[in-house]
Amino acid sequence: MGFTREKIQQASSLACRWIFVFSLYLFFRGACGTLRRRWIQMGILMCVIAAGAFAFWSSAAKDSEEVKKGAKAPDFKLASLDGKTYELSDFKGSGLVLNFWGTFCPPCVREMPALEKQSKVWKDKQVQIVGINLNESPITVRSFLQQYNISFPILMDRDEIRKKYKVSSYPTTFYIDANGIIQDIFVGEMTERDIQTRIEKIVKADKN
Repeated sequence: MGFTREKIQQASSLACRWIFVFSLYLFFRGACGTLRRRWIQMGILMCVIAAGAFAFWSSAAKDSEEVKKGAKAPDFKLASLDGKTYELSDFKGSGLVLNFWGTFCPPCVREMPALEKQSKVWKDKQVQIVGINLNESPITVRSFLQQYNISFPILMDRDEIRKKYKVSSYPTTFYIDANGIIQDIFVGEMTERDIQTRIEKIVKADKN
């Protein structure tokens, strides 16, 4: 069974509580001053060590979970507007472009036609473009897609996958190769050329 941040935090907290309780026990039992001081000092030292170990482990765990170029793309499971469920594993063996967007975001809206054009260019070439909408209502999203004639899949996120991918600016687009490795991350509005060159990059990575 693996260690988790929560388990280590619970163990550290439990150890500190037991040391504190034992120190109080010695105090009220009238233990000699030297012994009492030593136990209190030991208790404080153990709590400091436990807190430091937890802070170090948390920092290391955070770094290992970092979403960046060259890292494995985090898994996801989301439903599209038509009710179909998609997972990252569904795209294994193909390139994947994940675009986090919202109708409230002007740069997202402006780049949508370019994404649509490129989705048609690469549709039969083992590359799929998928949009992940950022917590909007299906009615709003469906109306937008009809207005702009968007045909590639749009998945509906309720902030879970956005947090998993550590997205803080919109639009943000991840270029993932056939092995699930992030080859590029683009933050901001893209031109059609931006999209094309990065898709070519993940296709090239798949051939190597």
